[in-house]
Amino acid sequence: MRTRRLGATDLDITPIGFGAWAIGGDGWSYSWGPQDDAHSIHSIHRALEAGINWIDTAAVYGLGHSEEVVARALKSWTSAQRPLVFTKCGLLWNDAGKIHHDLTPASLRREVEGSLRRLGVERIDLYQIHWPDWDGVATPTDVLVRAWETLAALKDEGKVRHLGVSNFGVEHMRPLQAIAPIGSLQPPYSLVRRGIEKELLPWCHQQGVGVIVYSPLQSGLLSGRMSRERIQALAPSDWRRGAVDFQEPALSRNLQFVEQLRPIASRHGHSVAEVAIAWTLRDPAVTGAIVGARTPQQIDGVVGASELHLTERDLQDIERAIVETRPYSPEGPVAQSAA
Repeated sequence: MRTRRLGATDLDITPIGFGAWAIGGDGWSYSWGPQDDAHSIHSIHRALEAGINWIDTAAVYGLGHSEEVVARALKSWTSAQRPLVFTKCGLLWNDAGKIHHDLTPASLRREVEGSLRRLGVERIDLYQIHWPDWDGVATPTDVLVRAWETLAALKDEGKVRHLGVSNFGVEHMRPLQAIAPIGSLQPPYSLVRRGIEKELLPWCHQQGVGVIVYSPLQSGLLSGRMSRERIQALAPSDWRRGAVDFQEPALSRNLQFVEQLRPIASRHGHSVAEVAIAWTLRDPAVTGAIVGARTPQQIDGVVGASELHLTERDLQDIERAIVETRPYSPEGPVAQSAA
């Protein structure tokens, strides 16, 4: 699988990376429901066998469990070629599992040690601040600056290789870029969630900041395998049960939109999921897309996106489908942002 340079870093990454959110398992606020660790490990191995060379996780996924599963997968990976490992900091949890936000220097230092231990690595390839703000509370700029200075020190100490941010806006990134280079931004981006197109993507492209987008399949909604029946069968603990785009009236419009992607997928001999992922990769500012998988079979239905080139006709058909079906995401009706 071909690779792309991630911003101004020295990391060459495949267009698709393995997303480890769902493999954190059950028992926390943003769970995807119960998950078999053996299936998770096999899924990671299948991704690596397919040529994917990076894994994205976070300390908070499964309250540390995702990082532990990644470590187990890498320990049993027989190839000498170790994938790049990206993780995130800033979200912690107490004994009751309640998540809170902490970007103080002392907390970040404890966090990086915890992630190094759980991942079983000596250095993290990309260490990202997970969120600038949390639970409706804005973080003061001086707190973000001190946090970034702390991460820069951790890089100098050899604990992390490159620094990144997740869910940041331009207003958050500007003061940090002057302190230490931002290797990458990780924002949400999909066919039905396009809010980053107007300001964030152009700014990152201009500044040489790599972009690795998450949820290109809108949490499975654009996989081509989602249905009302499948949504109704989601585990009670699956966070998607409360997501606005998985509920009516948005759900019907979103499923209609997916049906209009099938002819595009068919004429290329690819899956609907691969069309949706390839669409996010078409933008020159986007370096890679994070795609989660809970079974090895799910990997088989997405890796082809790395080589799929959507034609002008495809792009026009997609825009027409957006206007006709008016899909909906947490950012609102997509037709407004696509117009």
